[in-house]
This record gives sequence, structure tokens and C-alpha cells, in this order.
Amino acid sequence: MSTQTDYLELSEDGGGAHKFYEVVRSGTRVTITYGRIGAAGTAKTTDFPTEAKAVAAAAKKVAEKVRKGYAPAVRGVRRARSVTRRPIVSHRSTARQAPVLWRFDSGSAAFGIFVDEERCWVGNQRGDVFTVLHDGTVSARFRLPDGVKCIVADDFWIYAGCDDGKVYDLSGKVPRVAYEIAEDVDIYWLDISDGMLGVSDKNGQVTAIDHEDEFQWARNTEGNSAWMVRCDADDIYYGDSWGVSRFRAKDGAPVWSTPLTGSVLFGWQERTAVYAGTSGNQVHRIAKTNGARSTVYQCDAPVFSCATAPDGRYVFAGDNSSSIYCFDQAGTRLWKLATGCGSAYSMQYLDDRLYIVTTHGVLACIDAAEGAIRAAQQGTVPEVVDIKAASSLATVEPTTTLDVVTSADHGVVLECFEDGPRLRVRVVSSGYDSSWRVQFPKEIRVPGARYVVEGVRSSARGGFYRAYGEIRRLH
Repeated sequence: MSTQTDYLELSEDGGGAHKFYEVVRSGTRVTITYGRIGAAGTAKTTDFPTEAKAVAAAAKKVAEKVRKGYAPAVRGVRRARSVTRRPIVSHRSTARQAPVLWRFDSGSAAFGIFVDEERCWVGNQRGDVFTVLHDGTVSARFRLPDGVKCIVADDFWIYAGCDDGKVYDLSGKVPRVAYEIAEDVDIYWLDISDGMLGVSDKNGQVTAIDHEDEFQWARNTEGNSAWMVRCDADDIYYGDSWGVSRFRAKDGAPVWSTPLTGSVLFGWQERTAVYAGTSGNQVHRIAKTNGARSTVYQCDAPVFSCATAPDGRYVFAGDNSSSIYCFDQAGTRLWKLATGCGSAYSMQYLDDRLYIVTTHGVLACIDAAEGAIRAAQQGTVPEVVDIKAASSLATVEPTTTLDVVTSADHGVVLECFEDGPRLRVRVVSSGYDSSWRVQFPKEIRVPGARYVVEGVRSSARGGFYRAYGEIRRLH
């Protein structure tokens, strides 16, 4: 029985992919293993009726990857991605208890949170992402290959940035890889606006990657340990151990830089201002136009997270002593209360409720209405509801497998084509501009293949489409 092993790697400079693909054929059996360089990867084994068919199938897989830019390599030569995880430091608060309505233990320290009108998303250091409805019902569970750094929204799309260097699109039924960050970038935080990805890292660098997962620019600053990056339509705002800076999204041109006392540990943005929480026990409000510091919100310990009500009407902060604060716009402290479930690593405010994820791995919903806060300050809080995921809740993992259909079924048809060494995707359904490329997962692109998606939307800045909904292979 003959055996053949082909080991390939794809390692792109300046923010591209760093992954491996191995095909092992042993007789009539073919085992394919793929993943990020340095990790064990995901394996799939297929048995064929004859050895000749197995040889042909293995050769086809290798050829497909070579066309996509993979090259033969020796396993172990390239090092695994460097990953820095924020130290879990949390002290007990001496403040009165906040009015927590419900809490969900995700099972590991949690950094990622996003809240909209329908549900709450929480992602933890173990790679679990849960969605929880506002009544406390756990509605979905995703398992990603590595720890979740953050969860961000970009219009319709929800993304989770992970320690494996990949950014997963969670908008469909299964996670799909939307971006891959270069192996030499030790990611601290991510944000996305209209398909443009901003990455801040350990070494004090901010990197921009476009909707096609292609490196655009990188800039170094005077600091390091960059826990803040926020993107809007025109600019990227970045914060590190030195302060906060603004760069133009299209070309990385510096606009302004503002030094701060204490390292930036978290960042938030509103329409006209960015907010930086620091190790100096403060949240700073900084004007987007010129970088001027206008208001300082004074806390009693280093600030792990911050958020605002719309347009900065209220400013919230979470410190490393398991306390949360609320200030008015002018900087007056309105209250300080204890979370009762660890220090808030991230937070978001919506409709008189403050949602936090903590060092203990808890997603908590806090009643931030004035009446509930007044009662809590006097020692009266509601009985907290501890919610759990149903044992029957399915765990959904990333996959490159697609359902196959024979009809478009009122969807939009896309086509994958070769553009030099790259694989691109365009719309072939009538009524669309076929010269525009489509933002589409890289790992499922096959030259000449056609796909059916629920729909596509023009990007806000124009020039490309963004696919949404379930992706199916058109046969």
C-alpha cells in the first residue's frame, strides 16, 4: 500500500494569511488537515473505492491550494503566532451591589460583547460565543478554534476576532473566516467599518486591511500594548501606552496624536468623540476633529472598559476592582456600584440597561434606570436570575462545507474567478455591476464555482458588494 504526503503553507507578507494544508494519502484513504501554522488543525478523512481515485482526489486538492498561493514547506520551520492574553486581574469591590437583572456564566474570562435590539453576544477566552436574548434565553452557541478577543458589528455583519489571527463572520448559520491577520502581529484589539478592518497590537502598531482581506497600510507609534482601535467611515482611532492617535483610513496618514497619563486599556467612540479608559484611573473624552481632551471622568482604580449612552449623555466605566461607574456628560460622578461577578472587561449600554462581560466569564445585564440605581444605592436590588444554556443547544463550529443547490431560488448568484494569483468573486445575476468585487469568505473560493447568497449590499463608500445570508454552492 503506497503512501504520499504533501504539506503546504500559505504565508503572505504584511497582514495576509499564515496557514497550512496537509494531504496524506494512504492506499484508498485521503486525510486532509488544515489550520493556522503552529496549531494542530482540523482533520477530515475520506475513503475512495480505488487507490487510483484516491491518488486523483489528493492531487486535485493539492493543485487547488497551489493555485491559491500555497507552496510546499517543512512542518515546524515557521513558528506559531504569538498570542498575548490580558492578565486576569480583578479585586473585590467595596461598593454597594448593582441591580443585576440576570447573569450568564460563559465558562471562561470574557472580552467580547455586542448588544443590539434582538440579542446579546458574548465571546470568551476558550473560544465560545453565545447569543442571549434580552429575556435571558440562551439562543445559540458557536465554538471557535481559539480565544475571542472582541466582538464587533459592521452594519448587518457581526464579527469575532480571535487569538488564532482570524476574524470570523457570525452573521450566518455557521462561522466563516472573513479576515486573517499576519502571523507576526500579536493582536490586542480589532474593529471594522464598512469592511475596513483595523488591528492594534502588542508592539504599538495599527494595521488596516480592506474588504478583500488585503493589507493596506501599517503605522507605528510611540507606545506599545495597544488595547484600543476604533474605526468609522473615514478614520481609525488608536490608543496605546502613550496616548490616542487618529489616522486616515484610506492611506494611514496621521491626523493628530494626543498623549495621556496612564496606558490606554480600552476605547469607545461616539459620533464626535472617542473615549479612552486608562491605567491612570480615568476615562478621557477626546474630540475626533482635533484630538483635544475635553472631559476627564475620574475613577478610583485602573479602567478596564468604558461605554456611553448615545452622544455621550452618560459615560460608564468598569475598573479592575469589580466596580462600575456612571458619569454625566460634564464629568460629574453619578454613582459607583459593584458588579458582584468580576471586573468588566467590556461593556455596552442600550435602553437603560448596561451589559458587561467580566474576568469571571459572566455576561450580566444591569438595570441602569434612575429608579433602580437609587434603590441599589440604598441597598435594595432585585433577585438576580442565573441563566444557563439548555443541554440540547447545538454547538456550531466553522466549516468550509456548503450545501449544494440546483436553482438560485430568488437568491443572488456569485462567481469565483482567477485574477492573477488571487481568487475574486463577482455578481453574475442581472441588475448588478459585474466589475465590482464581492466581500466573500476566502476559504470556500473555488475557481469557476458559482454560489447563491440571500443578497448583496453595496458598501457605504461604494466600489464593492458585501454578501449576506447563507452561502450555497450552485451546481
